[in-house]
Amino acid sequence: MTPILVFDIETIPDVVGLRKLYDIDAAMSDEAVAELAFQRRRQATGSDFLQHHLHRVAAISCVLRTDEGLRVWSIGKLDDDEPTIIQRFFDGLERYTPQLVSWNGGGFDLPVLNYRSLIHGLSAPKFWDMGEDDRDFKWNNYISRYHMRHLDLMDLLAMYQPRASAALDQMAQLCGFPGKLGMDGSQVWGAYQRGELQNIRDYCETDVMNTYLVFLRFQLMRGSLNKASYEAEVKVAREFLKANAGAAHWKAFSEAWK
Repeated sequence: MTPILVFDIETIPDVVGLRKLYDIDAAMSDEAVAELAFQRRRQATGSDFLQHHLHRVAAISCVLRTDEGLRVWSIGKLDDDEPTIIQRFFDGLERYTPQLVSWNGGGFDLPVLNYRSLIHGLSAPKFWDMGEDDRDFKWNNYISRYHMRHLDLMDLLAMYQPRASAALDQMAQLCGFPGKLGMDGSQVWGAYQRGELQNIRDYCETDVMNTYLVFLRFQLMRGSLNKASYEAEVKVAREFLKANAGAAHWKAFSEAWK
């Protein structure tokens, strides 16, 4: 099978960048710098959600489905810096050339990764190949909105109409999956300030598992899986949860998935 790589990122305010752009005194705390940016954003737009280039990647979590089985993990170690985590994500594309699957990855995750890669001087040739190096990528690449090498489930299911977009949490629950557990994106910055990076990574992993399960349902809907093969893939996911029940977030996910 073509490897399937479902991914999700969690972000925090890029405090270093904000200090530079706003010429903020070094004595101001990171929390105060972020709050200043939130206030400016609220004044300008009514929302404190920062522009994509002002986000810093705190975690990238993945589900990888190959002939060898199902794997779910967060990239890198707890003390790895942002450039290391992002570069390892793109190195994975070089190694596997998978089909990427996301929920709003075209609208958020990939633009953030692009800006951060540019800032850090990283390399992602396979991701950016649009047929110059590999002819097959001219007609199916990671960049085009309408190609399937990167499938943004939210965008496609909404028929590319922003007003028809749905939240992953709600769609997962409506499909019978757990949805978000214990945290949501708005709480990541606070958790990071408290030093709870492992909790952020665990939350990101459950989010990406929800995305994978919705993707399986999509594959059933479009005919890429029949009822029997869909149930077989769901069984693989349940077996992963059973094998990893010692981890609190997977135990909670399994209990929530009746």
